Amino acid sequence: MKNRDSARTFDLVKYRSGQPLATQTDEAAVEEPLEIRVEGRSVAVVMRTPGHDRELAAGFVLTEGIVRSGADIFEITSCLTTGDSAGNGVDITLVDPAKFDLTRLSRHVFSSSSCGICGKATIESAIQQFAPINAPLTIDERVLLQLPEKLFAAQTTFQRTGGLHACALFDAHGELILLREDVGRHNALDKLIGHQLLAGQLPLGNCILLLSGRVSFEMTQKALAAGIGALAALSAPTSLAIEFARANNQTLIGFLRGATMNIYAGEERITPG
Repeated sequence: MKNRDSARTFDLVKYRSGQPLATQTDEAAVEEPLEIRVEGRSVAVVMRTPGHDRELAAGFVLTEGIVRSGADIFEITSCLTTGDSAGNGVDITLVDPAKFDLTRLSRHVFSSSSCGICGKATIESAIQQFAPINAPLTIDERVLLQLPEKLFAAQTTFQRTGGLHACALFDAHGELILLREDVGRHNALDKLIGHQLLAGQLPLGNCILLLSGRVSFEMTQKALAAGIGALAALSAPTSLAIEFARANNQTLIGFLRGATMNIYAGEERITPG
């Protein structure tokens, strides 16, 4: 029977100190393909954790520049509803289909759970044009240092499986607004952004985004598409992520752990505690 949960239970044999233990069960994060279509035409197949697929599709088309706002989306429906692929496709219809040009998508249509959209043909096709951040955001450093603990406490499926990335959105006071988990960090962020897009909550210039993993260029670009002013991560940023954040007036923080953090861009938004 097809399990639509975010985790599945498997039998396994555990080894400890070189000795096999009795057969036990454990949970693993689910990874399945999802085809994203726009006006009936395939634009991507992403490997994701099932759940919040409409949000994932909405966030994807926004952060890839296919739409500019929720007002551009007419409807999001499930497709591929027969056989083994049941529920593993979504189709987005647009308010103005004439504006959709598939030939402008200079990318392969496969995305693994780890790399985001692979094989983009040129740097120009990868760097979408979104407006720089201009929100008057200020953040108390004590608020930032409390966020990792709040993130972990909300990662319910990660605590069951140990196999999911998470993205969490907080307000400037450190209150959790929304969290999404997925085997792919890009997918988790698209789900979070897609939820806010469909709820009419964009842009998110006065919010803080916390990532459980590293910060790549694509993650900063996706955050910019949603108007997010501040990004923080438990791990490291890449060089291009730092350069992109600085060029677009984003605050970028890495290695947010315990009582320490590294501020790579937008340090003027951080006030000492």
